[in-house]
Amino acid sequence: MSDALAHLKILDLSRVLAGPWASQLLADLGAEVIKIERPGTGDDTRSWGPPWFDTGHGHETAYFLAANRNKESVAIDITRPEGQGLVRRLAARADVVIENYKVGALARYGLDAVSLRAANPRLVYCSITGFGQDGPYAQRPGYDFLLQAMGGLMSITGDPDGPPQKVGVALTDVLTGLYATVGILAALAHRDRTGEGQHIDLALLDVQVACLANQAMNYLVTGQTPRRMGNAHPDIVPYEAFPTADGDIVLAVGNDHQWAAFCRLAGRPEWATDPRFATNAARVANRKTLIPLLRQATVMRTTDEWAAALDGAGVPGGPINDLERVFDDPQIRHRGMRKDVGGVPQVANPLRLSATPPTYRRAPPALGAHTAAVLGRELGLTESELARLAQQDVIGIP
Repeated sequence: MSDALAHLKILDLSRVLAGPWASQLLADLGAEVIKIERPGTGDDTRSWGPPWFDTGHGHETAYFLAANRNKESVAIDITRPEGQGLVRRLAARADVVIENYKVGALARYGLDAVSLRAANPRLVYCSITGFGQDGPYAQRPGYDFLLQAMGGLMSITGDPDGPPQKVGVALTDVLTGLYATVGILAALAHRDRTGEGQHIDLALLDVQVACLANQAMNYLVTGQTPRRMGNAHPDIVPYEAFPTADGDIVLAVGNDHQWAAFCRLAGRPEWATDPRFATNAARVANRKTLIPLLRQATVMRTTDEWAAALDGAGVPGGPINDLERVFDDPQIRHRGMRKDVGGVPQVANPLRLSATPPTYRRAPPALGAHTAAVLGRELGLTESELARLAQQDVIGIP
């Protein structure tokens, strides 16, 4: 049984998270991913520590380890003409190039979409930037935090009376990586039919706005700007965190049947037929009355007691776990969401394909660990040629 994408070769020129997240996902599904890095320093995230982890071939940051398994690292200085030539030759043999340089930066080196696709018309070239290839902000650099702010996510995240908050992970980057993967696979499907590759222009700002989901539509259909609501939901009640006798519990009541079941658990069955609370629309309208009543009810049991009772009644709810509890959770353990790959801890790929599941073939690589092997295998460079290029600092060989 071969991996689903074992026929694909990906040349990854990206750094940090969005691009590497996409290439790691493709690699998990079997694609061969060659990661091009700067000699000496490599991907920016190799220095984004602590924390660090001893991989057996050196210390790497946890950040780098999160997005770079199943890849080969090739250290090439793309500012050097010979380095540019090596990357062009690799791109001529690739199915996909992923890059996240500033708009126009790679054109200086002849590594832009127009140049590489002229030599390889079947190439799918994915550009990830903060703001896209055109428009008044195209030349601006973009990082996740900035795009969470400019894209509206921070304006609806945080307590009502507190400052705007970013999400606790670089969610815009992760979502952009997922969109990049979808776009790449769509472009490859088009190529399978037509023989032609294409250029994918993906902007973090566009992705963040697209992922505002119901909050964006709430604004578009009403003209009213959504506000920060803490853990509450603008369209569903009760759908937030509540205090218990010894902590907190999340209630995520998605329909009126679940609401009636919760009311019975809380010892207040009359709430299910009370006109103020009987339907979700009524509960949203009477949120200020209902929420204090719910808080008085939830403090009567412990978090674990509520979790067991809610589960037994089919009402969505549960504890607010820290990461220690997450990875010790019996469901997480059963699903195998922690993997050890070459002695390096990893979070598993969540895709469950019955015929071609993700595979874990290689731990995240040391910088330049595969430079000699890849350039020898792909381009036929001899040991003497590799030694000369390394001596001239065109490539990095550890």
